[in-house]
Amino acid sequence: MASLSRVFKAYDIRGVVPDELDALQFRAIGVAVARFTGTPSLLVARDMRESGVELADAFALGARSQGTDVIDLGLASTDMLYFAAGSLDAPGAMFTASHNPARYNGLKLCQAGARPIGRDTGLAEIQATAEALLDRWAAGGGPEDAPGPLGRLEHRSVLDEYAAHVRSFVDPDVLRPLRVVADAANGMGGLVAPAVFAGLPFEVELLYPELDGTFPNHPADPIQPENLVDLQRAVLASGADVGLAFDGDADRVFLVDERAAPVPGSLTTALVAASMLEKHPGATILYNCICSRAVPEVIAEHGGVGVRTKVGHSYIKQVMAETGAVFGGEHSGHYYFRDNYRADSGIIAAVLVLELLSRADRPLSELLTPYRRYASSGELNTTVSDPAAAVELLAADVEAAGGALGKADRLDGLTVDRGDWWYNLRPSNTEPLLRLNVEAPDEASCAAHVAEVQADLARLLRT
Repeated sequence: MASLSRVFKAYDIRGVVPDELDALQFRAIGVAVARFTGTPSLLVARDMRESGVELADAFALGARSQGTDVIDLGLASTDMLYFAAGSLDAPGAMFTASHNPARYNGLKLCQAGARPIGRDTGLAEIQATAEALLDRWAAGGGPEDAPGPLGRLEHRSVLDEYAAHVRSFVDPDVLRPLRVVADAANGMGGLVAPAVFAGLPFEVELLYPELDGTFPNHPADPIQPENLVDLQRAVLASGADVGLAFDGDADRVFLVDERAAPVPGSLTTALVAASMLEKHPGATILYNCICSRAVPEVIAEHGGVGVRTKVGHSYIKQVMAETGAVFGGEHSGHYYFRDNYRADSGIIAAVLVLELLSRADRPLSELLTPYRRYASSGELNTTVSDPAAAVELLAADVEAAGGALGKADRLDGLTVDRGDWWYNLRPSNTEPLLRLNVEAPDEASCAAHVAEVQADLARLLRT
């Protein structure tokens, strides 16, 4: 029996090509997506990974075999695909493995209007259909001919429309000539950033703008400090006001301030949340359960309503639809906007920060000072044989202590409130990793508490 369980994750499809994912599988997935959405047309886009052309073409052929028309957007960032799904009111399929190494590829799906497709909103059904097709094809010697005429294939670009959409989030009259360094990491930021910044009064230096899915300069994973080194060096060398680091599919961004200090995603969330509440007083703002305590504090101080969510775009977009939230942020550099079809966009967050800098006429480090309230470990990843089982071991230990080891909740993995510090432990949704985040009042106590949690976990895994 065919099984795609290894590559179908909580809110996307991702794996090593061709060992875990290949063209035949994506042809079956294309059939399954066309049947699931049931719409006359489907959008397809891809990032710069070398395997993307073959896999996207196979997917499109599968969809067209069901009579579905395919609009091929070509090279695009993931947030551009979401924009197209919203503005053209059609489901979308984005071929990307985001920040993963070059040997990976995958698929992010959405409904018309950029509504998310995750495990609980269609991904499990798509997996079951694709697996049944692969079994039938294996028994019959391969895919059968289409039952009717193939759907049409149309090629279209939405880059200019998306760039104008991003610029619509800021007031161009208040922007001043800031100096910006943007590290595209050979990812899709090299396509999107120049189009967005064209015509804006910024002096922009682009690092590694060449689209190259082998990532010859450094991995396109800006949450890892070692991947910010080139950007930090360029910010200091040029006297830039801010540095921007995009991931491979350019739907995430991390900031570096004028002193070359990395800005955690939680602080960017707090900064943008305060700005959004000035424009939308009393609005609802979402933040995931890994974000710093500073985020709900800032939301409350600015008169907003904070709502805590699970990690992951499909969950957050659903809660955003249910609550009418104007903005949502994640520690991982994803930022969601109601007026962007509730989808995430790194470049929209970036231009909003540039607008804030223009209005304040103060350096970014000073703008962030009121939000630097706690010390964070960052995301610490450990490879274990069964990450979910490891979380359950620690959860059982905490619960057996009857409150002596803190107050626990299970919104996403295990979050334990220890009074003046807290931690979250959860299995990755996309990789075989156990993720630990700790926050405490200062760096010394944070480091001590990281060691404490890691020691507890190691003890439990040995028994």
